[in-house]
Amino acid sequence: MAGLRRRGEEVRAFILANLSDHESDIAAFTAKHFGISRTAVIKHLARLVEQGAVLVEGERRGRRYRLHSVTKETFRYPIHDALEEDVIWRQDLRPRFDGLPRNVLEIWQYGVTEMLNNAIEHSEGSEIVIVHAPKGTRTTVMISDDGVGIFRKIQREFNLLDERHALLELSKGKLTTDPVGHSGEGIFFTSRIFDFFGILSGDVWFSHNCDEPLDWIFDTRQRASGTSVFMELENHSTRTTKDVFDEYASDEDYRFDKTVVSARLARYGDESLVSRSQARRVLARVEKFRTVVLDFEGVSIIGQAFADEVFRVFKRANPEVQIIPINTNPDVARMICRASAHAAT
Repeated sequence: MAGLRRRGEEVRAFILANLSDHESDIAAFTAKHFGISRTAVIKHLARLVEQGAVLVEGERRGRRYRLHSVTKETFRYPIHDALEEDVIWRQDLRPRFDGLPRNVLEIWQYGVTEMLNNAIEHSEGSEIVIVHAPKGTRTTVMISDDGVGIFRKIQREFNLLDERHALLELSKGKLTTDPVGHSGEGIFFTSRIFDFFGILSGDVWFSHNCDEPLDWIFDTRQRASGTSVFMELENHSTRTTKDVFDEYASDEDYRFDKTVVSARLARYGDESLVSRSQARRVLARVEKFRTVVLDFEGVSIIGQAFADEVFRVFKRANPEVQIIPINTNPDVARMICRASAHAAT
């Protein structure tokens, strides 16, 4: 079923990409490209018409299809104690996703309500702006506030070095400035559940793309006020919220017990990972997890002190935590092996 749906997504994406040049023969053109029947293509076109991405004119052989220019919609809400994220979702956003599969609706409900709750309860701002932007077979939603900024607030609350350090902690999960009212899991899971997820706050841009192994972090040239969150998802995605929760939960009790930490986020510029203090930043709070996947993608070399701190000192102090290094080049792998051997003696 998942394979068929992915094939359908590919066919519909092809239709949207080529429709402007083939309004009168898009069915035949697509059928020839994929080696499928014209009837099958007509079913995909009907899905796009139902979705509102394509308009149809005429009858039978004189039928023509053209792209539907859908304009984005903007919603504004003053932040106050009575503002509720589920009401905003139910009244304003949910109707914009009519006709989409249940799993896609569940993803959007989870992501929108989680990000709205963060803005309402933690932004310290006065207004929330939501932009709903359909784009063919995909939809993007942006949620912005005019508050203090998520990275700056985390830096302040946890006395961290700077906003980049705050981002490293946020990317691990289980980080919250309100441990009584929140688990700290919302942003982590939201970033993994969409095709694309991004946060712009202050002078830092963070993004996660489901098709790429790395989280990306950039320093922006101009400082952005407040926080803007971007979420994008294919309208007929086969992903489910359960798929993502299962990937990071333990088998026994469904707890959030696995995290992926990108070692490169501990670097500044092109510096190498060589010191114990860098290692401690990478390891901060990971004792809360049973499994820590430490991703060395983009890291060409690590120092002896860094490796020793992670794979000997921390391991001896926290034997119940499994650290799994991935994407290591030969130099990094040798340094890890050396430190691990010392831990065993």
